[in-house]
Amino acid sequence: MVQKKIFLIYPPSPVLNREDRCQQPTKELLVIPPLPPSDLMYLAAVAEKAGLQAKIHDYSQGGDLIEDLKEFQPDYLLINAATPTLEHDLLSLKVAKEIVSDVVTIAKGAAFLTLAKEVLENHKELDMVIFGEAEETLREILEEKPKNEILGLYYRDDLLINFTGVRPFIENLDEIPFPARHLVDNTIYRRPDNNKVQAVIKVSRGCPFHCFFCLATPVSGAKVRRRSVENIIAELKECVEKYNITNFLFWSDIFNIDKEWTLNLCNTIIESGLKITWSANTRADTADLEMAQMMYKSGCRLVSIGVESGSQYMLEKMGKKITLEDVRRTVKTFKKAKIRIYNYFVIGLPWESEETAEETIKLAIELNSDFISFYTATPLPGSRFYDYAKANNLFDKNTSFESAYFYPAVNTHFLTKERVFELHKSAIKRFYLRPLYILKMLFKIRSFAEVKNYFTAGMNLILRK
Repeated sequence: MVQKKIFLIYPPSPVLNREDRCQQPTKELLVIPPLPPSDLMYLAAVAEKAGLQAKIHDYSQGGDLIEDLKEFQPDYLLINAATPTLEHDLLSLKVAKEIVSDVVTIAKGAAFLTLAKEVLENHKELDMVIFGEAEETLREILEEKPKNEILGLYYRDDLLINFTGVRPFIENLDEIPFPARHLVDNTIYRRPDNNKVQAVIKVSRGCPFHCFFCLATPVSGAKVRRRSVENIIAELKECVEKYNITNFLFWSDIFNIDKEWTLNLCNTIIESGLKITWSANTRADTADLEMAQMMYKSGCRLVSIGVESGSQYMLEKMGKKITLEDVRRTVKTFKKAKIRIYNYFVIGLPWESEETAEETIKLAIELNSDFISFYTATPLPGSRFYDYAKANNLFDKNTSFESAYFYPAVNTHFLTKERVFELHKSAIKRFYLRPLYILKMLFKIRSFAEVKNYFTAGMNLILRK
């Protein structure tokens, strides 16, 4: 029996981090490094377990799709289609059908929470769309189960588009095989500060907060599903021993909502003897000094905090469920624990005004964290923001998601897109070009790689139009 093949790709499109909740351009946003295609590595592991030969390629990092298709001759082609590059991504399916006429084409991505039927109707080269969490749906596709019995699937049957219904989320994440890192050149994906190879460890899925602009809850559900500490440690050991990787990003929709689990993970890392460095995200109301100090002791050197706004009014409108005092207290806590801080802010939600934007910029400067990103608000399909923008006629004929989080897609009720973009650029320069900030970061540099990376980022900032 001939072994079937599956080719899983990030299409040859502009560089994005294609994690479904965070479809961020890495060129325009200063301190966002390209991340490995973890979703494809999970799916490839599922495919290999089902007996297929799998191949992964991230074409945003180079490569020749046409030559690879000719050489590999896959039975299945699966793409991660991101909302900002959706039409461009789908071109790869046309190319594939021209080269391997009987290839079965499959797409996944957050856009399909809203646009699956429309995309299938307009793109005959696309055979199936996975709706929601992909691992179990793909497994059943590859096992050739009848399509109408596979939950979480949109598919074309002659001229009709069929949807099989929503698949429940995977309750036990330990059942998912470890990502197929052997199919990827891991050395491409490096930390932006010291240029060391970095792996992504997905520790949990789901977020109960459902913020106005965020896709985390629509993509992964409101229930936080955590992997067991033992399962995470086993993957860390595999990365260290098999791939010589010691730098990690602990990816989750919300990392430390459960203090007992977080402390257990930190303690187990320490007891394991693993000499690793890691970073994670946190809310502004879920950490205390005990937790922060344990995180540092186990190797955590950076946390990212979704502050979002310096206006309490804006925080309430976006459903963030935090206060500015929560933010100040949490930043102070992590500074005391010697952990670097990367704060996220968003400018341009529908209620944004000159006054609220200025409050946000002033808070960013007051907090004086190590890194910040100012995103422009983007109403990606699947978010509550998208539904609100449609209902309130914020979209216009020039609306585009191509520069998601960088150039605004919509006006606010008070500001034009152009003004939001000016505020966005001003915010970044006002934070990063402060003499005291530059001096602080110079004192923290520990290697030539950091000098080079900070210099490059600085020049990009100065030359930015």
